[in-house]
Amino acid sequence: MPSSSPGLESPPPAAAGRQKCCAGHPAQPAEEDNPHHLTVTDLGLKRGDRWLFRHMTWQVPRGKLIAVVGPSGVGKSSLLGCLAGMIPQTEGKVVYCCCHHCLHPPHAFQNRIGIIFQNYMLVPNNSVLNNVLCGRLGRYAWWQTLFGFRRRDRHDAIRILQDLGLGRYLHRWVSETSGGEQQRTAIARALLQEPEIFLADEPVSNLDTYLTGRVLGILRQQALHHRRTILCVLHNPDLVHRFADYVLSLDPMNPEGWHIRQVGRPPSAA
Repeated sequence: MPSSSPGLESPPPAAAGRQKCCAGHPAQPAEEDNPHHLTVTDLGLKRGDRWLFRHMTWQVPRGKLIAVVGPSGVGKSSLLGCLAGMIPQTEGKVVYCCCHHCLHPPHAFQNRIGIIFQNYMLVPNNSVLNNVLCGRLGRYAWWQTLFGFRRRDRHDAIRILQDLGLGRYLHRWVSETSGGEQQRTAIARALLQEPEIFLADEPVSNLDTYLTGRVLGILRQQALHHRRTILCVLHNPDLVHRFADYVLSLDPMNPEGWHIRQVGRPPSAA
């Protein structure tokens, strides 16, 4: 089985005892000096008679960008689905350590995970702005947004859209926008959520060179300045070396041949 690289050590034994964290979920307390945001232990996923990956064990430090790479069909999207609690793993476990040092399984952590879906998951017959505002729905009871969102939410959404070059399209229906504009709308929705962890499935696949750098730069700033962790499926090696802190590679020929390593970048790129 592949060994973990420096900075992604084998996970420590779980701490004993139970408590409730600030969100009210039953949670297991973690050691306060544990810097790891996500721990994966012996994770495996089988589709039919084929293992996509197996015996995957690593830990992600808080505030890092991890590029997930490998050829099409190797299981990158399925891995993100497991981490999000949307696809049940065949074996192993996934544990998140929240900002209050409590341990959570994926299903109890979903409101703190911002997902950028490959197919965007937007409402086509609604405006770009309203689609982005959906990133704040998890903060309110269902009835609190019946008559609209708070002014601060709208201000934050407009600022993010302007940062992504979509300031002119606030009130345009999503169905009237291009694929690249829809992709940026989905990214803006995840950013507005202000999650602890981003799971981004090919977030720049429909963007030109300038917008690709802009989006990945924003995600990297989320890691550097807000201590948010990003797992991002990427295909371009230049982008991986420019923006990622770690690279997780999946092997199409060997489900146990996954490999994780630290990316060496000059200090000015940090």
